[in-house]
Amino acid sequence: MLLAPLLIFSCRIVNGLDNGLALVPPMGWMPFERFRCITDCVRFPRDCISESLIRRTADLLVSEGYADAGYQYLIIDDCWMEASRDDATHELKSSFDRFPGGMRVLGDFIHSLGLKFGLYHDVGERTCMFRGPGAARHFELDAQTFANWGVDYVKMDGCYASEKEMDRGYPAFGRAMNRTGRPMVYSCSWPFYKSKPDFSLIAMHCNLWRFALDVEDSFGSVTNIMSLYSSKQNILTEHAGTGRWNDPDMLVLGNFRLSYDASRLQLAIWAVIAAPLIMTNDLETVRPEIKKLLQNRDIIAIDQDPLGVPGKMVLAVQNIQVWVRSVTPLSNFGTNSFAVAFVNNGGFGPCPLCPQTFQVTLQRLGLNSRMGYYVIDLFNSTDNLGLFKPKDMFTTRINPEGVTFYKFEVVPFY
Repeated sequence: MLLAPLLIFSCRIVNGLDNGLALVPPMGWMPFERFRCITDCVRFPRDCISESLIRRTADLLVSEGYADAGYQYLIIDDCWMEASRDDATHELKSSFDRFPGGMRVLGDFIHSLGLKFGLYHDVGERTCMFRGPGAARHFELDAQTFANWGVDYVKMDGCYASEKEMDRGYPAFGRAMNRTGRPMVYSCSWPFYKSKPDFSLIAMHCNLWRFALDVEDSFGSVTNIMSLYSSKQNILTEHAGTGRWNDPDMLVLGNFRLSYDASRLQLAIWAVIAAPLIMTNDLETVRPEIKKLLQNRDIIAIDQDPLGVPGKMVLAVQNIQVWVRSVTPLSNFGTNSFAVAFVNNGGFGPCPLCPQTFQVTLQRLGLNSRMGYYVIDLFNSTDNLGLFKPKDMFTTRINPEGVTFYKFEVVPFY
């Protein structure tokens, strides 16, 4: 049994980057896990990384209600570039065959729909898929190129660079972006490539940072990222908050392997840890029940909560984990509410693939307001479970490899 320190729940003011962006975790869409680096548009016209895919997705983000729910960044990942820079100007070039209109025109189209435009780059010599040149020795030029194209979000990877080059390059590119005068969210992969990341330094220069392996479309991948986060949660949460966020990678809901229960699990935990909610899927084929999850306004509100305090795993009992995050509203005396996720990792007891009942007192989870909490099921907000006080026993039944997720809203008056 493990009971984590509960000091995380004290409110604190966190100063973000000087760019004033990402005051809540960014939300949007990125193609990589679902579409990888498919560049053969003759054989795979629907799936190749192309202007057609991006325009189709932009339309669907709006027409299917995702943009209204908060998914505003459309970010093109690796494999959008030509293999070399322009011979005369040394500027980056988008693929002539797959992006015939060019990035400025594509960015204008994305903006015309009320969305924001993101692009992938690499701080080293080449991009990770080796499809284009990296930013090395061209920081000022590439930052200005992105600004000229109307880019709103830069995902900066770290392949083909030494740790020393990354320690110099990530801050340098961030400063170059700021000098353009165009506001651009800065997403860094910096800590993932470091043996001993300096998160205080990283948080000075990046709006969000990847700390784990690329997510894959599986329960195991999601829980591996959760395990890594929980093992480092004290330092990860120390440096995260308003304007700077831990990034566990994309939401894989709506693809091939993740079950409905595991989809609920990823969405809930990403909301608890204040992660960016960046989908990677084919929006034309997302099943209705998964679309409903992705557009669940109550869970999105937890992720986007203005307190900006990332949550932690606070209790582990056999195969059950409890994850808790401080959220609004506050009581008249400043006591906060909580989002609480109960995770069943499965594989335990006489029926390892059966739903499991779990009971715990609220005070054991750090919920100590004497007047208590009104409890709402975040997957079904019409289910108001009533008033619970700190010494009350709370009972929940959790599907295997699944989650239950509740908001414990503090009673406002003592």
